[in-house]
Amino acid sequence: MDVVKLLTEQLNSRDTLSTIGKSVGVQPAKVKKVTELGMPALIDALQQNISTESGAKSLSKALDEHKDDNVGDLGGFLSNVDTEDGAKILQHIFGGKNKKVQSNIAKQAGLKTDQVAGILSQLAPVLLGALGNEKKDKGLGTSGISDLLDILSGNISGDGLMKIATNILDADKDGSIADDVGGILGKLFKGVSSTKKSAGTKKATGTKTAGTKKTTGTKKTTGTKKTTGTKKIVKGKKN
Repeated sequence: MDVVKLLTEQLNSRDTLSTIGKSVGVQPAKVKKVTELGMPALIDALQQNISTESGAKSLSKALDEHKDDNVGDLGGFLSNVDTEDGAKILQHIFGGKNKKVQSNIAKQAGLKTDQVAGILSQLAPVLLGALGNEKKDKGLGTSGISDLLDILSGNISGDGLMKIATNILDADKDGSIADDVGGILGKLFKGVSSTKKSAGTKKATGTKTAGTKKTTGTKKTTGTKKTTGTKKIVKGKKN
């Protein structure tokens, strides 16, 4: 199966866009806009997850769960896609920023947030199914999956779409999406959930430290304490 072709040509075909659109009451052109923004965002988030050892292992296990999904028959797959499972996948991938990501895409696509959520909940299973199929067929390891995500990113995220996707994910506008994406790390599999929590704690402390430095820098008001020195001089004159 040609994963790139599946996630570009087939996913953006008129029939596919119409199938997705009918399920959420959205015109094909609007669905295409969401796929153009949503798929790069999903891929970018997975790239962040796989950048750590624990994240790579967790994603690998997740893909094994979807290795037999028949996404090759995209029309048939979407006709029977489990959107509830898709919604869970989105939550696992984007974490606490899930609603924010959906809201950002909705604004750019001119749709309601629930419509975007309905579309993304169909795209997420397609992506994991495609990656799972490829992992199974080619026996991909961690590096192979990472390379595949890089290839998908380069082919799907043209015309500045990856930059837009990064902006969508970077909810706090600090230039980094690492602390904004909850990630699939361990959340699809209970056995590794503790690993994700410890990693998340380290990121959180790093953010707090940066915030503290900023507040100390802004305390220029300490300079106003020089007025106390003026008071002492005045007292001296009175004596």
